[in-house]
Amino acid sequence: MSPFATFLASVHAAAPVPRGAALRGAWHALRGEWDAAHDAVQDDSPECAWVHAALHHEEGDLANADYWYRRAGRQRPAAAGRQEYEAMARQLLDG
Repeated sequence: MSPFATFLASVHAAAPVPRGAALRGAWHALRGEWDAAHDAVQDDSPECAWVHAALHHEEGDLANADYWYRRAGRQRPAAAGRQEYEAMARQLLDG
C-alpha cells in the first residue's frame, strides 16, 4: 500500500496521528476535527500555512484564508474541502 493510501485509510480508522504538523493538520481536517487541525498547524512553515489557509477557506473566512495562502506562497483554489486536504497529504508524503 502506498504511503498516501495508508494515510487515507488511517483517516477512517483508530490509527496513530501522523508525524509532522502539516500532515497532522490535514489528517484532522479530513476527520472533521477542525479545532485539532487548527491547533496542529500553528508553526511558521509554509506547509502549515497552507493547511491553515484551507481550514479558514473551508469555514468561509476568505480574508483570513487569503492571508494564510499568501504566507504559504499559494493562491486560494475555487473549491474548499476534502480534495485540497488530500492534495496536501499527497504532496507532503511525496516529500
